[in-house]
Amino acid sequence: QVQLVESGGGLVQAGGSLKLSCVASGRSIFSINAMGWYRQAPGKQRELVAAITSGGSTNYADSVKGRFTISRDNAKNTVYLQMNSLKPEDTAVYYCNAVIYVVRVGVDDYWGQGTQVTVSS
Repeated sequence: QVQLVESGGGLVQAGGSLKLSCVASGRSIFSINAMGWYRQAPGKQRELVAAITSGGSTNYADSVKGRFTISRDNAKNTVYLQMNSLKPEDTAVYYCNAVIYVVRVGVDDYWGQGTQVTVSS
């Protein structure tokens, strides 16, 4: 019923910037309560990077505060992650997540397929 599609990943040098986008689509979407970004590096657990509610409240991992900015366009069901001053430790697969109420289904978490971000030294 729901599909999340990420874009914007790639290869960048340390100190550079990337902007990730994620669009949620589905005919039965009633509301999206929150959207966020997670990442997972090889050998590590998936971790929350940033999240934003429908009202605009944000939450960031300590490791990215001051460097990353999350935003959303509610009319387009889209969330963005602007990543500045990138470091090699930011290298990971980044996943979009959304908490969505779907008609006839209820509230559930949905995930995108992931997009690779690689930061070279």
